[in-house]
Amino acid sequence: MKLKLINTLLPLVLLPLVACGQTTATNKGTASATTATASAAAPKAADKGVAESLKTKLEKVYEAQDLKVTGVGETPIQGVYEVVVSGNQIIYTDAKGDYMLVGNLIDVNTRESLTDERAAELNKIDFNSLPLDKAIKEVRGNGKLKIAVFSDPDCPFCKRLEHEFAKMTDITIYNFMMPITSLHPDAQRKAENIWCQPNASKAWTEWMREGKAPAAAKACDNPVAETMSLGEQLGFTGTPTLVFPNGRTQSGYSPMPQLKEIIEKNQK
Repeated sequence: MKLKLINTLLPLVLLPLVACGQTTATNKGTASATTATASAAAPKAADKGVAESLKTKLEKVYEAQDLKVTGVGETPIQGVYEVVVSGNQIIYTDAKGDYMLVGNLIDVNTRESLTDERAAELNKIDFNSLPLDKAIKEVRGNGKLKIAVFSDPDCPFCKRLEHEFAKMTDITIYNFMMPITSLHPDAQRKAENIWCQPNASKAWTEWMREGKAPAAAKACDNPVAETMSLGEQLGFTGTPTLVFPNGRTQSGYSPMPQLKEIIEKNQK
């Protein structure tokens, strides 16, 4: 009964995101339209004694896993603390570290996940540091809005996302090739072939939005292996993964008009 209640409540909080390479949709670090403008300031630091005690205990208990505590803060729940550990993972504990909660801390009144908000801040990416010259660039209209996407040419959700992009104007899209070969064995070859076309942007959109496969191109120097590695280094596990100019990310596909709203609210 409790599980049924939880499964009923969660859809009210989370966007229905879907992505290739993930068994379930995820909102971790998601820059959603509803949460993008919410306050995600770091929580008030916990009492120094509590913070040191929790750090010592958790690092000792999980010494075999080489866990490191990087931050301890208060939460809106008295006696419950937010603990940031290795990999910017967020957990919650009591003051003594005897009990641990792993999952989303949700503000029932706003239906916002405080955990997702903090994760989004902790995992921000410097958009300007992305090697944009290694992406397939498409400019629609005046190109004012910016978005980077890590995508797989054989991922059905990436294709659905591309169909949504086709409905938008005034946007610049940087597509980084991130074929997931464990799911799509031929995806890397397709990504390399598309990159090597005389007009890679045209070849990409025709394949993803119209299903028109490009002719075989002569092999050329391409960044596909590099962008696959980059996606892994950034911690991306599924496609499409969107990176916004303000540094937030979203793993999974969103339909219009939510997609446009999310992109607009996460420019800066």
